[in-house]
Amino acid sequence: MLGVHRSGVYYVPAPVSQRELDLRWRLDRIYTAHPEFGVRRMVLALGDQGWSVNPKCVRRLLRAMGLEAVYPKPRLSLPGPRAGQFPYLLRGLAITRPHQVWAADITYIAMAEGWAYLVAILEWFSRYVLAWELSVTRDRDFCVRAWEHAVTVSGCRPQIMNTDQGAEFCSMEWTQAVSGRGTQISQDGRGRCLDNVMVERLWRTVKHEHVYLHDYATVPALRRGLHGFFPFYNDRRWHQGLANRTPWEVLNSYPKDEPEGGQ
Repeated sequence: MLGVHRSGVYYVPAPVSQRELDLRWRLDRIYTAHPEFGVRRMVLALGDQGWSVNPKCVRRLLRAMGLEAVYPKPRLSLPGPRAGQFPYLLRGLAITRPHQVWAADITYIAMAEGWAYLVAILEWFSRYVLAWELSVTRDRDFCVRAWEHAVTVSGCRPQIMNTDQGAEFCSMEWTQAVSGRGTQISQDGRGRCLDNVMVERLWRTVKHEHVYLHDYATVPALRRGLHGFFPFYNDRRWHQGLANRTPWEVLNSYPKDEPEGGQ
């Protein structure tokens, strides 16, 4: 009568073991340093660290974490479900001013007692992080919230919004939220990690310069730490690619009387 399946009533999900959490944490660190490593190289890397793990286990964990090695893949022209509906608009485009292009991506963060997903909206020209959101599930809502927050704090919207072809960024909720602001949607080519290289570089900085140093145990602790790190990244961290200036300096040095994105 209630439409509740019997197995959902008596089954109690088994908690993730501490060994698996430790393996996920180590795989995340190896992948951030060497995204080109596949399953077999991951097994060898774990072996060097004293972990005896078979390839089947490593493959399962990498899939659960949403991690995939960067390598040339066959049959790249075949579209996946709902993927490829938006072209990559940045090829050959000169990005010469703030708010011309924004980029977004999601990364996995391992913790002592679980894992979380972090999405960030990055202003491409200055590398300024406009907004970010944290979630324990890869849903669409936290991506849309980050987009709306970025539009609110910046007071404008970009001409182009670039993402990968992940399910969150191909969803109706995301595409309607972005295109509804009059922004063109751009998506990376399949298997082309360098199409969104600015955000990929951001993830390396966030993990190596903050997350790995603190080894957070819980999501609230991670959230508090990121609330302290991103203002440092935006306002006080120098970038060689920005002539040793901060993202805030580059973003605010642009003449205000020239158009910056759209209103």
